[in-house]
Parts: sequence; C-alpha cells; structure tokens
Amino acid sequence: MRILMISFFPDLNVWLALSVSGHSHSACAWEWLYMLGGGARLGFSRYTQVGLLRLLTNESVMGEQVKCLGAAWKIYERWLRDPRVAFCPEPRGLDAAFRKATAEFDGKPASKWVGDCYLLAYAQCCDSTLVTFDRKLVEVAHAQKIAAIRPV
Repeated sequence: MRILMISFFPDLNVWLALSVSGHSHSACAWEWLYMLGGGARLGFSRYTQVGLLRLLTNESVMGEQVKCLGAAWKIYERWLRDPRVAFCPEPRGLDAAFRKATAEFDGKPASKWVGDCYLLAYAQCCDSTLVTFDRKLVEVAHAQKIAAIRPV
C-alpha cells in the first residue's frame, strides 16, 4: 500500500481563497502556493472538501460568484487533478488528538473552535502543517504547543 506524504493541509479559508479569484485573500494564497514549488503536497480532508462545496454554493459567501453544486464539484475535481493535491482519509489516532485539541474549550461555548480543533488534530495526525489565514487559530495552536500550523 502506498503511503501519501502530505506536507501542507490548507484550512478551508485557504482553499476558498485559492478557488475564488475575487476572494480578498486570493493573491496572498496564490503567492504562498507558488512559493512552495512543485514538490509540495497539499491535502483535502472530508471536512475541507464538504466545507469548500458548501461555501462555493452559499450566496451569502459568494455573492454574484455563487456556484451551483455541479460547478462547485468541478472546482474541487480540478484541484484533485493537480499532482500536488490529494484527498486524505482520516488518519489513525484522530479521535484522541481531536479530543486533546478541544480540551482548552471544555468549559466554554466553542462552536467556532470545534472545526478548527478538528483541522489542527487532523494536520497533526498526518504529520503535515495546517495552513490558515486565521490568526486566532495560530495563537491557540501555539498556546497548546501544537507546532503543525503556519499562518499565510
């Protein structure tokens, strides 16, 4: 069985910026991707796949650039044709890492942090680096001594 080495695990906000030319962070996201060169590997999880499809088809997010679901799938499938990009199934040990990542929020309402902690745990279990525009997420990861994160 071939093991895929994923070096970068883009957050949903990065995938969206890379997928939508009018996105406010699009230029920055592309600059980051070009800087990596051809040897870099990027991974989608089910969470980022579903999230990208959901956001691309959400008129509140996309405005006049809103996509029908078929067009959103085509954008995702175009990413998978890129030799640097792969879909990665959930790694072993993800549940325990996810629980550990959410521990800081046990006594708080944390609806925003549930997804972010999942992404942190996922990247950590895949030995890859979560790439995000979310500065608060970077702060939380550093506070938890999770090294698997990089701001764009």
